[in-house]
Amino acid sequence: MLSDILVYGLMNGAVYAMLAVGFSLIFGAARIINLAHTAYFMLAAYAVFYLGFSMALHPVIAIPLAIVIITLIGVFVYYVFMEPIREHETAVLIITVAVALVFQELVLIIFGGHYRGVSSIVSGFISPMGIRISYQYLLTMGVVSLSLLAVWLVLMKTRLGIAIRSSAQDREVANLMGMNVARIAAATMAISVALAAIAGVMVAPLYTLEPHMWLDPLVLVLAIVILGGLGSIKGSFIGALILAFIEVTVVFTMPGGAFLKIAIALAIMLTILVIRPEGLYGVYLEGER
Repeated sequence: MLSDILVYGLMNGAVYAMLAVGFSLIFGAARIINLAHTAYFMLAAYAVFYLGFSMALHPVIAIPLAIVIITLIGVFVYYVFMEPIREHETAVLIITVAVALVFQELVLIIFGGHYRGVSSIVSGFISPMGIRISYQYLLTMGVVSLSLLAVWLVLMKTRLGIAIRSSAQDREVANLMGMNVARIAAATMAISVALAAIAGVMVAPLYTLEPHMWLDPLVLVLAIVILGGLGSIKGSFIGALILAFIEVTVVFTMPGGAFLKIAIALAIMLTILVIRPEGLYGVYLEGER
């Protein structure tokens, strides 16, 4: 059982980290709490379904194309709906909820409320230590891990990364130093949406697709970023692993544990908000400093 918990905890944690890191990135750089973040995850899963099933494109073409399309949609939504009111954080929050609901209804209209499935990119499985792990799981974990490494390299080794971290630390000082804070925020949104899209296309074969599939991941992401610290990349990564291991432990040790995942996430979120509102590695919001 311990080996099962270790393997599946790492796998789930990697996917959760993709979503949580993207969510924290845009909050850190632009102070946007993007509740539509997991809606892009859903859109990417449906996009790869449409491109692969309806248009019969090979996964090698369908997956990158889906990621690019969803990223462009995310940037378009940012420029049209969020950028004009970016300084009004409450209005932006409401806009993100509205955008997510619009996406949900569009998916419902186009694809219907029926459950959909995406064929695995690779078939077969291995059985290390008696644990059956599909190659699709391994591929997903590998792509997600490489994506997280790429984001870390961008943030730490490039001029864009320095600009994003400077903007996250103090937007006013970054603006006074000649950085285009608006353009940095747009670039960060593109990276954030791309991370959600990559997660969506890679887990699509492992999920049952339906128009409300963005809601549960949103609760998990909120719990993770509150646990790790809103705006903290390190906190998001560590929080994702902690929540994933707790979730997998409950699933393997408690009868009906699979139905308690969201309840556990909510319990962790509420506990952290009461005991340590800034999370493990985050800071209080600007108005509370």
